[in-house]
Amino acid sequence: MTDGGTPGASGPDAPSTVRRLDTPESGELAQLSAVFEDLQYVLRCCEHLVAALAVPRPDPVLVEALWTGALVGYVRCFSGRTKILTDADVEALELDDEVVRFHKTFPTLRDHYASRHVNPRESFTIGIAQANDGHPTGVAVVSAPRPPVDDTTVRLLGRIAYGLSGLVDGRMQEVQARVLENARQMSAAQLAELPLVHLSESPVG
Repeated sequence: MTDGGTPGASGPDAPSTVRRLDTPESGELAQLSAVFEDLQYVLRCCEHLVAALAVPRPDPVLVEALWTGALVGYVRCFSGRTKILTDADVEALELDDEVVRFHKTFPTLRDHYASRHVNPRESFTIGIAQANDGHPTGVAVVSAPRPPVDDTTVRLLGRIAYGLSGLVDGRMQEVQARVLENARQMSAAQLAELPLVHLSESPVG
């Protein structure tokens, strides 16, 4: 996002040069941009999930992959390291109390689906098969599938992510204005000393 055009765009408003600005405000804008992109990713996952779940026999591999990606992306937005979003931001959306409570379960769901140690799809029990006289005849490996995600849950996550996207976008606009004002207080010589940003790095518009 740049004032007057999007980096990498063509036309009269396209910037000819972009230089990296390292200030507290630019760092905050970069973090906000990363969270906004994560929320957009979550929304896309939810859209694909709604379509995937609508068919008579959903593909379990596709459903799990999309749901795991959505959970990982969503919970990352609330990282304590960046502190961009908090539970208070979800509460500020003025959604149903049930929605807020459900939001707080997402970290647990993320840990379950993205576990490095536990199979999130099935639990297994080992038993011994017995003949009529009670003697063991073999080993039985019994699996119990865990409940898959449902359409209602997916739509609920999408609803929260959509609301947060608007909130983050508003903050981005405010911080972007401060970044631009800081740059305008610098001379052309000072700006020329800043490192160049190659537009092939896919800047966000």
